[in-house]
Amino acid sequence: QVQLVESGGGLVQPGGSLRLSCAASGSFVRLDAMGWYRQAPGKQRETVATLTSGHSTTYADSVKGRFTISRDNAKNTVYLQMNSLKPEDTAVYYCFCQAVVGVVWQTYWGPGTQVTVST
Repeated sequence: QVQLVESGGGLVQPGGSLRLSCAASGSFVRLDAMGWYRQAPGKQRETVATLTSGHSTTYADSVKGRFTISRDNAKNTVYLQMNSLKPEDTAVYYCFCQAVVGVVWQTYWGPGTQVTVST
């Protein structure tokens, strides 16, 4: 199994910044892609950013140029640096990873962290 724990959410004013962190732990053989998605009330889930083990990144159009995803493989941790935040970025942000546990390749999700952008 894999456990994911997010941190770094909170309340920030428009134009501000936050950095989310997500640490993976457990008995996995390998971590492949890691990333973030978000869910706002009344809106569809949106994949915000993904970073593969080969360092390829993808971003939602809505966050390109403002958010940056990175990872520290030694710490099994993925980060999301969020700059120039807008009220529409308000959502619960969930970390996910694709991991090999034993011989099974599976996706895991964290419990989520709230990000609120408001005056």
